[in-house]
Amino acid sequence: MPAHALSHTAGTTTYHFRDLKDLLAKATPLRSGDVLAGVAAATDEERAVAQMALAELPLVRFLDDAVVPYETDEITRLIIDGHDAAAFAPIRHLTVGDFRNWLLSDAVDGAALAAIAPGITPEMAAAVSKIMRNQDLILGAQKCRVVTAFRGTLGLPGRLSTRLQPNHPTDDAAGIAASLLDGLLYGSGDAVLGINPATDNVPQVVKLLTMLDEIIQRYAIPTQSCVLTHVTNTLQAMERGAPVDLVFQSIAGTEAANRSFGIDLTLLAEAQDAALSLGRGTVGSNVMYFETGQGSALSANAHHGLDQQTCEVRAYAVARQFKPLLVNSVVGFIGPEYLYDGKQIIRAGLEDHFCGKLLGLPMGCDVCYTNHAEADQNDMDVLLTLLAVAGCNFVMGVPGSDDIMLNYQSTSFHDALYARRALGLRPAPEFEAWLEKMQITVPGEVDGARHLTGELPPAFREALLRLS
Repeated sequence: MPAHALSHTAGTTTYHFRDLKDLLAKATPLRSGDVLAGVAAATDEERAVAQMALAELPLVRFLDDAVVPYETDEITRLIIDGHDAAAFAPIRHLTVGDFRNWLLSDAVDGAALAAIAPGITPEMAAAVSKIMRNQDLILGAQKCRVVTAFRGTLGLPGRLSTRLQPNHPTDDAAGIAASLLDGLLYGSGDAVLGINPATDNVPQVVKLLTMLDEIIQRYAIPTQSCVLTHVTNTLQAMERGAPVDLVFQSIAGTEAANRSFGIDLTLLAEAQDAALSLGRGTVGSNVMYFETGQGSALSANAHHGLDQQTCEVRAYAVARQFKPLLVNSVVGFIGPEYLYDGKQIIRAGLEDHFCGKLLGLPMGCDVCYTNHAEADQNDMDVLLTLLAVAGCNFVMGVPGSDDIMLNYQSTSFHDALYARRALGLRPAPEFEAWLEKMQITVPGEVDGARHLTGELPPAFREALLRLS
């Protein structure tokens, strides 16, 4: 690494950075996880100096200086071996600071960003995000449109989708169905009907998948279902003939962290092939759903001395490999040890969304926090609004914002309606047409929400009577 990238002088003090990994960590906006890991800048001045040094670093340096050794990490090998030199060529001459200016320039649009996405490594994306203000992250992400499809088309301009999340602490079928009905009546569920099972075993996974599929088929809902179980459970469910739409898995940015999850790239490829072989999509064939979150590699003691945000963005290289329908950062779920308060959660959510979109991923966000974090729903309102402005593909729809199974706070069906109304956003087009057909929304209105007037759509009266 050239000398100017290892040291930088501010006033009478010269700061030295051991290597690229140290420079990236010291340049990261303050967060509790990096302090816990012992990699954060000691002072605000050191952080500012590190950001200035990082801005002067040539982008090509990231191709020559692996932050996790190539020989021992399959994620690094994926990043380096899969790098698209032709896509990188238009920005090859830039420094990190120049790259920021280029991204935000009026001459660069969504088509230009899509063209260079295969040439951007996660470390490049992480680096440029560290020298950007929140408004830069919003504007940069807004330019990126990543469209995916299965039974509905997600990520189109002017659209905001939701995952309907009807979790129940005992997987009670009536409780799940009641939450599903509630969410559908609020126009939620176009991204996925996704359940975190309380009882995580294959027979229960098959039971839940079958229930969701029966609902989708009965009411001809143009959406997809997913039970968020371990990928090996989903593979076994498919072997038993379960109606699997999407394969879910939590992923991280180092091989060691993924092994702590019980996965590797080969297993994910096997699952993707199995899901594709079912041919259940109607308008597309994106069959994978990934969740990530800053701090996961650190919590597994598998971060290799990296800051948590750089580790997080490396997970996006894993996701990108498998052309997913959905990716979301569960931004505040791990807890205040990693993102201490509302300010840190908001910043992390904007970083994750920007970096994922820059790398060509269909990014959503679980706008959330744990009850012992220094955050509240007002902070989540802020992040939800900023992400919606930034072009986020989807957010969560949780009854009352309170997930009673996972015990954390997220966004509600009503919150998603707020974002759609405030910004003139609409659901996925196929789902929007279904809402109108079912008389849940009024044709021509952004979200209609006819049920709020007390008019229950006829198609759902029978379901409500059964639940009662």
